[in-house]
Amino acid sequence: MSRLSRANLKARESVFASGPEIYKGEIQAICPPNLAECVATMEDCCEEAYEAQLLLRNGTYDYPRMANVLRNERVFLLIDESTVKKYKSDLIDEVEPAIHELIERAEQGLKSLQRKQAQLQAKVLAKTAPSRPTSGTMAQHKLEQRRLHMLTKKREQLEEECASLEAEVQALVRDIFDFYMALPPHEGQESKS
Repeated sequence: MSRLSRANLKARESVFASGPEIYKGEIQAICPPNLAECVATMEDCCEEAYEAQLLLRNGTYDYPRMANVLRNERVFLLIDESTVKKYKSDLIDEVEPAIHELIERAEQGLKSLQRKQAQLQAKVLAKTAPSRPTSGTMAQHKLEQRRLHMLTKKREQLEEECASLEAEVQALVRDIFDFYMALPPHEGQESKS
């Protein structure tokens, strides 16, 4: 806290209240206390102004960069329809094999899941048919249950993978559809301005 906030700001009659007789010579010159207080108060004012300047500079030094970042500019690129068709066909050639591959992988995963599901259902039907197991077959029964549980978990994981592959295929199809919809619909509809 500067001295300005603590300064005694009472009214004064004059800065040189003690009179000229104190200033008799350079060697014997004594600075009056009122003048010293004025100088100290002025120094405090200068310090406050400097701190305010630093605070203002710290708050606004990044303004030119932020103004440049926030400035909006619109850029239009005009191309002819033959270029659009060329890029469209290039995109189809690039994306279509990947989509077919993903669909084939999804179908293969679905077929393998259906086979495993049929095997598990057959095992469950086979387990429910025999009567109470004996003590010798109890360990084998627990082993089969554990294996059945593991196969069930594996089937669930494969179903999740199949669902994620289907979601990827649908997203790719949506992206291609959106791309086609964003292209100009007809040739020769250029503005004549």
